[in-house]
Amino acid sequence: MTGNNVSHAKNRTRRRFLPNLNDVTLQSEILKRGVKLRICAAALRTVDHRGGLDMFMAKAKDTELSDTALKIKKEIAKAQAELA
Repeated sequence: MTGNNVSHAKNRTRRRFLPNLNDVTLQSEILKRGVKLRICAAALRTVDHRGGLDMFMAKAKDTELSDTALKIKKEIAKAQAELA
């Protein structure tokens, strides 16, 4: 997405609006290891709100997840089935 920076004197310069991406390692209690992901700050808040990576992946729709996240979701589901 693009737009303008507008100064007090109303000078306009072009700019881009980019997502706030962060490289994070989230801990999975079911997998008993950390998982490296590149997610935006809003997604990180959502993971915390839903109770961690395992709960977030369980509630997330497959269409909303990236290929990497889908692989992690399947790993978590498989490990959870083995524990039950």
